[in-house]
Amino acid sequence: MVRIGIIGLGFMGMTHFEGAKKVDGAKVTAIATRNPAKLAGDWTSIQGNFGPRGGQVDLSDVKTYSDYHELLADPDIDLVDICLPLDQHETVTLEAIAAGKAVIVEKAIALDVAAADRMVEAARAAGRLFMVAHVLPFFPEFKFAADAIMSGKYGKLRAAHFRRMISKPDWSDDMADPAKTGGPGIDLHIHNTHFIGWVCGTPQAVQSRGILEDGYAQYLNTQYLFDDPELTVSCVSGGISAAAMPFAHGFEIYLEKATLVYDFATLGSEPTLSQPLTVLHADGTVEVPQLDGDDEWCAAFTAELQVAVDAVRSGKEPRLLSGALARDALKLCHFEAQSIATGKPVSMDSDA
Repeated sequence: MVRIGIIGLGFMGMTHFEGAKKVDGAKVTAIATRNPAKLAGDWTSIQGNFGPRGGQVDLSDVKTYSDYHELLADPDIDLVDICLPLDQHETVTLEAIAAGKAVIVEKAIALDVAAADRMVEAARAAGRLFMVAHVLPFFPEFKFAADAIMSGKYGKLRAAHFRRMISKPDWSDDMADPAKTGGPGIDLHIHNTHFIGWVCGTPQAVQSRGILEDGYAQYLNTQYLFDDPELTVSCVSGGISAAAMPFAHGFEIYLEKATLVYDFATLGSEPTLSQPLTVLHADGTVEVPQLDGDDEWCAAFTAELQVAVDAVRSGKEPRLLSGALARDALKLCHFEAQSIATGKPVSMDSDA
């Protein structure tokens, strides 16, 4: 049994707690938060931009710590799951590694690339497992797309366009503060850069247009420039949607023998699947494949945590959750903001 200790009980902490309930061979055995009501099981103040609000939680068989250092010192914790605001990721991750724990930290890895480098290097030097929780590849539609691209089932990838939009986050003070999250250009958009890095590899450069506020990207439209001059990958992402569309994402992926399309949004308070994951075949036929996965609201997080738990058992870092891949995704976000500011393409060889 892999024993998980969660540090931080905002919406992501609650989501990981719920997601872990269906993970095979693991259990959340400890939580740490400074909030006394949450330590007592009152999670009614917790909410996010998807899934249910928090409620009353039975913590009778869970250790509760008001000081996360006590959780790090607990010899019965095998995996520390850090779900704190982004500006606290580096400090707590380095302390957890120093305490000899395997670590998974919620995305994004850090606010800046130098901090991400220090985290990756600390884990390497200590010989500790360090993972970053990028959940998007575990959503069934994105998993299907990644498998199709990487397997070559429908031939070579020719072009892809991704979209991810939210309205201004107002469900917590931390989420609304770009100094703590990096703004939508990091906290939201890093889902895209991580997925693109996973399925396409690292681009040579980025060319972006968008909106900066106090140096933080609020909206961006990016072309990713690869060695292959015919490979065309683009993305729009940001936090400038009207409140009536608090969340939207989707993609168009053009392969040699098929096109994949998907579009989902929350309109008002209604989940709206405008286009289920659909395969448009070269012979003119249309297929809506049956996707693997649970209908539970936190199912993708269960799948993500299962990979992390399996890695703790094997001692082998899963590339999909690797710190290096997460760091490169963060680097792309910073380069895109730099491209917006300068109006010029930015090479991956540049300093972030």
